[in-house]
Amino acid sequence: MASRIERDSLGEVRVPKEMYWGAQTARSLENFKIGHEKMPMPVIYALALIKKAAAIVHGDLGVLDEKKKQAILQAVDEILAGKWDTQFPLSIWQTGSGTQTNMNVNEVIANRAIELLGGERGSKQPIHPNDDVNKSQSSNDTFPSAMHIAIKKQIVDALLPSAKMFLHALQDKAKAFQNIIKVGRTHLMDAAPISLGQEFSGYGAQIEAAMHDIEQILPQISALALGGTAVGTGLNAPPQFGDRMAKVLSELTKMEFYSAPNKFAALGSNDAVVSLSGALRTLACSVFKITNDIRFLASGPRCGLSELYLPANEPGSSIMPGKVNPTQCEALTMVAVQVYGNDAAIAFAGSQGHLELNVFRPVMISNLLHSIELLSDGLRNFCEKCLVGIQPNQAHIQELLERSLMLATALNPVLGYDKATKIVQKAYAENLSLKEATVALGFLTAEEFDQHVDPRKMVLDLLHN
Repeated sequence: MASRIERDSLGEVRVPKEMYWGAQTARSLENFKIGHEKMPMPVIYALALIKKAAAIVHGDLGVLDEKKKQAILQAVDEILAGKWDTQFPLSIWQTGSGTQTNMNVNEVIANRAIELLGGERGSKQPIHPNDDVNKSQSSNDTFPSAMHIAIKKQIVDALLPSAKMFLHALQDKAKAFQNIIKVGRTHLMDAAPISLGQEFSGYGAQIEAAMHDIEQILPQISALALGGTAVGTGLNAPPQFGDRMAKVLSELTKMEFYSAPNKFAALGSNDAVVSLSGALRTLACSVFKITNDIRFLASGPRCGLSELYLPANEPGSSIMPGKVNPTQCEALTMVAVQVYGNDAAIAFAGSQGHLELNVFRPVMISNLLHSIELLSDGLRNFCEKCLVGIQPNQAHIQELLERSLMLATALNPVLGYDKATKIVQKAYAENLSLKEATVALGFLTAEEFDQHVDPRKMVLDLLHN
């Protein structure tokens, strides 16, 4: 492969001639041959946006000439259009500050801008990756800022819309199923009756609360470390650089960002990321509960609870003919398990803020974006492939309801707990209906029993009250 020679502070480095990256990217490729996980492209795009905003701010301040500014802006726009995705090959297993990725972006922008101005790649003339593209910045403030930009964009553009779709589908089912009375279950045992709609309304309330928690953390994610430079003091940055950058980035992204009020905290910690990961874990917990419930309620079709029919998307067995499995439930619960694992890594990494800098940032952003992507895709896929197609098995629901011994709960106010218990015990031991056991014990007539034990009234009257 043809190559060119570039130089950095450690000396000469051979770089593939056709690549826009430079010496520091090449060194990182050589020094960090670990795993296959690459720096997520949302982080690359966010860093590119930062470089674009910096060029605009420096142009406005008169410290970057117009030709350089326009070349940098064009190079960034090409990156944001996906034209140079192959130019960002670095592993997440690199320096914990993300310095190599910051320099990877600086080098690609600089070399492409040099080319646009008629120069030679790798020459650092007329545009320098550090002096021009990285002007007034440090990896220590650009990388955490890029993390926040990438996170907010993925939350707003992907996760919240998917969660909203999931929520609306649950609410639609709650409304459609509101008059279907069924056996409630606690401890996986028969309990007082409930409506299928009430069950689904609980699922919707869980998702709504989880979404609220995520939205409440977004203002913290909107804080940017830019302007803090190396250790939070703002060394080598113009006055109000952080505020100017936040304003331009808000305009470029059409999302609100602001300069973090305390840059020392912004560089030394990642508490907002840890908090958001915790909120994603809560969403994953809710999703796990909901999809597991749906899996249990659909178990069967003849030897399980069999209260729900799930869409049959594919054959379920290579040996058992006609078997159909709750595969969408299984996929989404596996997503939840992965989110739990990602959160554990993020929480530990977030605790590793040593003095003025946290140096576990690449693994944190990789895991958090992974969680956001999995939840975004998983919620949407489950909604489209399973949730909207769920139907109740009303005949079997009614059959189970009529057999439930826990309808005797309605007799407590009439006969007292002890007599109601005797009715249940007799019905269970002698395989009688509750009515038969009540009449046999002489506690009520059949007509009186029907007056007091009406599952529909037990559920819907309370609901309407």
